[in-house]
Amino acid sequence: MSGRQKKNVTLASILNKISALNQLQDVNTILDTTLSEARSLTQADAGSIFLVKGDKLEFRHVQNDTLFGEKGAGAARYRNVSIPISEDSIVGFSALTKEIVVLDDAYKISADVPYKFNDSFDKSSCYHTTSILTVPLVSLDNQGLIGVMQLINAQDAQGKVTRFSEQSRMWVRVFSNNAAAIIERSMLNHELILRMVKMAELHDPEETGAHVQRVSAYSVEIYKRWAEKRKVRQAEITKYCDLLGRAALLHDAGKVGIPDTILKKPGPLTSEEFELIKCHTVSGAALFTSISSELDRITHDIVLHHHERWNGEGYPGHLVRDGSGWIRKPLVGEEIPFAARIVALADVFDALASERCYKAPWDNEKIYNEIRKESGEYFDPDLVDAFFEITDILHAIQKKFT
Repeated sequence: MSGRQKKNVTLASILNKISALNQLQDVNTILDTTLSEARSLTQADAGSIFLVKGDKLEFRHVQNDTLFGEKGAGAARYRNVSIPISEDSIVGFSALTKEIVVLDDAYKISADVPYKFNDSFDKSSCYHTTSILTVPLVSLDNQGLIGVMQLINAQDAQGKVTRFSEQSRMWVRVFSNNAAAIIERSMLNHELILRMVKMAELHDPEETGAHVQRVSAYSVEIYKRWAEKRKVRQAEITKYCDLLGRAALLHDAGKVGIPDTILKKPGPLTSEEFELIKCHTVSGAALFTSISSELDRITHDIVLHHHERWNGEGYPGHLVRDGSGWIRKPLVGEEIPFAARIVALADVFDALASERCYKAPWDNEKIYNEIRKESGEYFDPDLVDAFFEITDILHAIQKKFT
């Protein structure tokens, strides 16, 4: 194959990657896919993405084949780390100058540059960083900084660590310019959803942005483990996570229609008040009855059915017609939409772990005992199995979104 043919093939593959990335909407799924594709273009062993938050860069995503393998970064994805946008660090310098930084050996940086390599991660994880390619993620008008992507340890065909080639730098620059615009769009969409949550928060102090982000993240991670155990194709996992991550944020959208006197009541609810509370599932689902996309459908299912129970004792069930008219029948087991079963477990876990006006937060052991007891009663037992395999990730999410 000639050099021109290779160039055309690579450009075509980049365009395909950008097109596929543009089909996604959830910011976390987009970050994961962006990093994976950039590493593929450069044959990088590892990488991370930081997004701008105020005058700092907030750590948002990491991948490392040597340390984490195919199962992904797990709890490491949710570390609380931020770095000043300054010339002191490599990513800070790249953000400040909007320049690509290329290092062939992180431990042999010239004394002429202001930044230094922080080797604390290498020491704590027994990893060895050598080559680094740091790329600023800049908006299409080249004015706004979205974040920084850092790729680590390019590898040759034999898996030996090498420098990032001139060609791979060019490919990742083309890809990252387009990815930045897609990331920016997804961040704006995410903020719009969180503003809708803020509306509910005005009525219900428990329905906070942190709560819905935890429930969303728990749901995605529980689904991932469930799917990985069943050898679901990665493309299908990515697509479903993209939908689930956004839809789960809106699970309690219907609470905006519940009176404040009930939502903010400090003590136990009366039976009449509880019946009103239960209406938030139906009124919330009414927002998504004009189903024009897969996202509408899964959001509708979650909002309407996230209080169903595996044994059929949840609500609201479904309406069926008999000889005398419409009657309400329970949903049991797999009759409950899959996404709603996932969010039911995630929502209860977060509620038990959180302080409420009527209770103190439960400790982990008490929560685990309750969830084990309710496996096959309240919760889908297969999802409970997945839940207990990722408790380290769930705790990292708790710390991330406080």
